[in-house]
Amino acid sequence: MASENSKQFWKRSAKLPGSIQPVYGAQHPPLDPRLTKNFIKERSKVNSVPLKNKKASSFHEFARNTSDAWDIGDDEEEDFSSPPFQTLNSKVALATAAQVLENHSKLRVKPERSQSTTSEVPASYKVIKSSSDAQLSRNSSDTCLRNPLHKQQSLPLRPIIPLVARISDQNASGAPPMTVREKTRLEKFRQLLSSHNTDLDELRKWSWPGVPREVRPVTWRLLSGYLPANTERRKLTLQRKREEYFGFIEQYYDSRNEEHHQDTYRQIHIDIPRTNPLIPLFQQPLVQEIFERILFIWAIRHPASGYVQGINDLVTPFFVVFLSEHVEEDVENFDVSNLSQDMLRSIEADSFWCMSKLLDGIQDNYTFAQPGIQKKVKALEELVSRIDEQVHSHFRRYEVEYLQFAFRWMNNLLMRELPLRCTIRLWDTYQSEPEGFSHFHLYVCAAFLIKWRKEILDEEDFQGLLMLLQNLPTIHWGNEEIGLLLAEAYRLKYMFADAPNHYRR
Repeated sequence: MASENSKQFWKRSAKLPGSIQPVYGAQHPPLDPRLTKNFIKERSKVNSVPLKNKKASSFHEFARNTSDAWDIGDDEEEDFSSPPFQTLNSKVALATAAQVLENHSKLRVKPERSQSTTSEVPASYKVIKSSSDAQLSRNSSDTCLRNPLHKQQSLPLRPIIPLVARISDQNASGAPPMTVREKTRLEKFRQLLSSHNTDLDELRKWSWPGVPREVRPVTWRLLSGYLPANTERRKLTLQRKREEYFGFIEQYYDSRNEEHHQDTYRQIHIDIPRTNPLIPLFQQPLVQEIFERILFIWAIRHPASGYVQGINDLVTPFFVVFLSEHVEEDVENFDVSNLSQDMLRSIEADSFWCMSKLLDGIQDNYTFAQPGIQKKVKALEELVSRIDEQVHSHFRRYEVEYLQFAFRWMNNLLMRELPLRCTIRLWDTYQSEPEGFSHFHLYVCAAFLIKWRKEILDEEDFQGLLMLLQNLPTIHWGNEEIGLLLAEAYRLKYMFADAPNHYRR
């Protein structure tokens, strides 16, 4: 009977999920009779039908509570001229009319007094039209009297960048940019890099706690294996590799419009504008064209995996680091069109080759079915079960699967969880560690998860746990927080990496 009396949603409603709907003002929305009727129906059901729990305590309860999501338009075709609706309209109209008449009658009682009061106000003063305006003016005047030396600050010429989008790699605590220790470290880096044959082991040791901004581009090229340790060979190597990259551009980039490459290029073209949308640098058309070329050429040269969503994020740290070699001001606001064509070509080619070196070590993360990520998520689950049984049992109690939140951690190397400035600092250590992006990253994820154990244990339902794990509050993080995270990850690696019997149950 129920199926005969009610029509299916898809046949009954022309509005599809995700379709664009008109948005009205929040203060004065139009009176929608459907909403009014639904409100009356809900009010009538309060005493008769028990309410659902506000939060689902497990995945299955969460699914049951949201199983009727498509029933939102069940009353769209019903008659809106029913008696309850008419009664409500008449009551509201009568009450509103009575209030308006009463207000007008009060205003007419002493018109002469109000006019005389207005006439007494000096011409140099602003006439106050309402009690709220009077209060506002009084507050503002009191503030000016209390703070006579306060000056109005002029607006900045550049757009204000949210903290999450700032690329500056200084500490969140506001520490000075160059301390004595940092100057000493910078001199040590310059000595290592200027030697005839750079000692890469020594360079890794000094890079583990972080690389100074001034020498980071050269250091990253060396640590990634893109540049040779011999200083005499570096210039020729850079020239040859950059020419090789732009040879790939001439050979392959025009094929992006061919039928067998259209899907790859279309997906890249869709993902590029989504890359760090809060940072103006990555919204410049010239930068997006560079990213499209880098990702398309990499996908063509690696058919086993091709392009996978998430790889677009891995270009950004290299691009920012190599761009900072030519820019002294804030990178996030810099207009790349001010650079010469040769500079842009070198930044693009170097970003491509360094990203390729990174992906060579984790390519199984992006092949069919992404087996590398599946193994790493499983390893993370086993590791957390050993180091924090309480957090692991909390996940099991509320049916939270590690794959539901840790897949993105492995796929994007925590780039969606951390500000870009923190990612750059994190990659200093990853490139200093053997198998940093593949092996050490597992222990960083474990340390990152345990970092939030108190917040995790405070959540007592499935929905709350997932919302927390997918929106962790790291907006204020800087070098100090990343340093503590890496120290904990190194401790876990030291305890478990070389002790398989302790790693497994």
